[in-house]
Amino acid sequence: MSRYPDIRIEGENYLPIPLYRHVASFLSVFKLLVIGLIIIGRDPFAFFGMQAPGIWEWGQGNKIYACMMVFFFSNMIENQLMSTGAFEITLNDVPVWSKLESGHLPSMQQLVQILDNEMKMNVHMNTRPHPHS
Repeated sequence: MSRYPDIRIEGENYLPIPLYRHVASFLSVFKLLVIGLIIIGRDPFAFFGMQAPGIWEWGQGNKIYACMMVFFFSNMIENQLMSTGAFEITLNDVPVWSKLESGHLPSMQQLVQILDNEMKMNVHMNTRPHPHS
């Protein structure tokens, strides 16, 4: 950004709410447990005195496909839980744009206008005479 040579740009992850993080962590462990049970061939439903559902029987006959399906389906849900879609812009620790609030990304023209306005306000605030105490 040659227009703003002193501007520093940083990016970081915007964490989802704790409930979503905990559910995603649980799913990542549960996924490995299910894959392990499929590979070993142990029927977890028998432990609870239940009849194994048809999908479990299919998984035992198609272990590679079943493991891949569990892995990819679980990852899809984990990624959805961990994605916030946040795109938050702050200038001098002051929020100037929030995708979470607005619901969309700013256009380049909007972004330049926001930065111009904020820079003008900062210059104006810094050039005002300070009252003497």
